[in-house]
Amino acid sequence: AGVVLRADDHDEMSALAISPAGLALASPLRVTGDKSTAGRVALRVAPRPSRSSAKRAVVVPSAVATGTVATPSGDATPSQKYYSGMNGKALNAEEKQFPTMAEVLNKIPKHCFVKDTAKSLMYAAVSTAITVGLGLAAFAYIPMTLAYLPAWIAYAFVAGTASTGCWVVAHECGHGAFSDNRAIQDTVGYILHSLLLVPYFSWQRSHAVHHSRTNHVMEGETHVPAQVNTPDSDVVFKLRDMLGEGPFTALNLVGVFLLGWPIYLLTGASGGPVRGATNHFNPNAGDQGKHALFPGKWRGKVWQSDVGVVATIGALAAWAVSAGSVWPVAALYLGPYLVCNFWLVLYTWLQHTDVDVPHFEGDQWNLVKGAFMTIDRPYGSIYDFLHHRIGSTHVAHHINHTIPHYHAKEATEALKEAFPDLYLYDPTPIVTATWRVGSKCIAVYKRGNEWVFTDERMPDAKPLIA
Repeated sequence: AGVVLRADDHDEMSALAISPAGLALASPLRVTGDKSTAGRVALRVAPRPSRSSAKRAVVVPSAVATGTVATPSGDATPSQKYYSGMNGKALNAEEKQFPTMAEVLNKIPKHCFVKDTAKSLMYAAVSTAITVGLGLAAFAYIPMTLAYLPAWIAYAFVAGTASTGCWVVAHECGHGAFSDNRAIQDTVGYILHSLLLVPYFSWQRSHAVHHSRTNHVMEGETHVPAQVNTPDSDVVFKLRDMLGEGPFTALNLVGVFLLGWPIYLLTGASGGPVRGATNHFNPNAGDQGKHALFPGKWRGKVWQSDVGVVATIGALAAWAVSAGSVWPVAALYLGPYLVCNFWLVLYTWLQHTDVDVPHFEGDQWNLVKGAFMTIDRPYGSIYDFLHHRIGSTHVAHHINHTIPHYHAKEATEALKEAFPDLYLYDPTPIVTATWRVGSKCIAVYKRGNEWVFTDERMPDAKPLIA
């Protein structure tokens, strides 16, 4: 039982090669140097830690849900201003004993790693049928007139929410959790992601890097926080000072949810600073050395991914020409597409970001510690069904991304029982947590051996990047 993890691996499936027996997103609003990172601020998510040591226990009843100023008791770190529903559980990681990845995996029942191709295909068919069915019903029963705009907006939300299930299925294909049959797996993933304008193999690689460097402040991928006293964070602080906290937070959330995903794909915004301005459609963008996002054979796979996306765009253009108007395409496809992107960014952001969830660098970071900085949240039974539990069982997914979603709940329960001091779950309502993250997680600064979030300027703090 063991794990082989190489962030610079050139293998076909992913940068993570795992033994079953034993192992974004920020939207850039600005460009600094050769890297667009402005939107990085909005993509932080709210994990919810609680202190493992009674000595450092924190009692913050009102701060749990709102993230308001909390007053720690005892000798808890006085500079920690805000707490999530996790009550600071993820902080002070150096005081905790982290197991090896093999030890963690041995606590998960072995059958949780078994993939059932027929079952996976069934879930793919269900998500696809719901999405297509909603589109056909809207086309048949909702008139294409301005008077029915509210109905089209409602359709966009419902269909976009359903199509996120298709996105998650393709995500599972990219991780090798869909089937042991590589051809079936990549065919399903490539088709579904291409139809959603996602470059399948390009994202497969970048997402594998995200898993291999979770919550690394320099080498992470997607939702890597801006550091204080850098051009990235300075712009955001100025905007916040100019608008005020409330209007800034609203603008921040709208910008991230509306533009975050496409800007990440096109510019690498919120990606690791070491990689420069990457582009999921062009392997020649960004760093081409040690930290290249698409090294070796992945360069060719980027071009293969482009074919699927271009084919979908061509089909949409042909549809608009045939209909004699862009409005049918906008109403039936673009609206749900934007909602799907919203869900994608929301999940990714909130899975790894909150006011009391730190990032690390150098020897202070390791694979297990990064994985346990992932946060599970309460999305409710309807969204869990439609989205295959992507938000409520994400800790298990980061422990081992080859666990199929239909085994993730059982794997999660095993992790909670075996590692209660490390497993993160934030009961804060999603809307409240989202506002807290968008408002308070502006940038990170180094405090001790951890990089923690702040919503205030810190003139004396030193960033790792200029």
